[in-house]
Amino acid sequence: MSILVFGKTGQLARELALLDGVTCLGRAQVDLSDPAACAEAIGHYAPVAVINAAAYTAVDRAEEEDALAQAVNGAAPAAMAQACAELDIPFVTVSTDYVFDGSGTTPWQPSDAVAPINAYGRSKLAGEEAVAAAGGRYAILRTSWVVSAHGHNFVKTMLRLGAERDHLSIVGDQIGAPTPARDIAAACLEMARQLRADRNKSGTYHLQGLPEVSWAGVAAEIFAQAGMTCEVTDIATSAYPTPAARPLNSRLDCTTLETVFNISQPDWRLGLRGVLNDLGEAL
Repeated sequence: MSILVFGKTGQLARELALLDGVTCLGRAQVDLSDPAACAEAIGHYAPVAVINAAAYTAVDRAEEEDALAQAVNGAAPAAMAQACAELDIPFVTVSTDYVFDGSGTTPWQPSDAVAPINAYGRSKLAGEEAVAAAGGRYAILRTSWVVSAHGHNFVKTMLRLGAERDHLSIVGDQIGAPTPARDIAAACLEMARQLRADRNKSGTYHLQGLPEVSWAGVAAEIFAQAGMTCEVTDIATSAYPTPAARPLNSRLDCTTLETVFNISQPDWRLGLRGVLNDLGEAL
């Protein structure tokens, strides 16, 4: 028997697929816009635990595709959580700092009031609420700024632009931290394992890299580690308008995750070096 993972090609799913005892389902096997199909897949595979690593992540496009985002990020996890509750097996799903409004400068606690400011955040919050309401063994793991050597992400974009230009203007007033997908994958697996033994660990948790940094700071570190000479200038979020509003404060307090599951925050700079090594870009 194995752990069933929803997702196959995303950053997190690709890292989970590298771990032992995992079966990953992609779009060819199950359509996340069909919640009933998600529940049926869990019954068919009869796993010991389920991890939802799939999501609608097109933040800007979600403003126009709200119904699809709600189906994939809200209704699908709801169906998964209900199926897992009926089988009394752990369900771990990954959420986002975007459930918060981004105000202030204090790191967000898992128990803080949520108030998403874009459609993507609202869809992820809908999923969170449904998972908690299902009443099973569950963990909601909020994270931020996922980076890896897979798919489309900020690291790859910076490497491409840094090779084309000698200067970039990057947002400097959004503060949070990257979180390596490899560390998220390991955390999800460990949480599922511990939830099998202790359902009382069910709840909402945060995982984010450290130390805190702006997007401009991340870009500068990417160029430094890759040996690129591209200079970075900080700009305000207001100077880079996007269809979906972005939270300025994406800091996450991860104390509860360490206390309950003994999972520590990773240093995102070390994780970045691993990503660059995978891409063949590190010095």
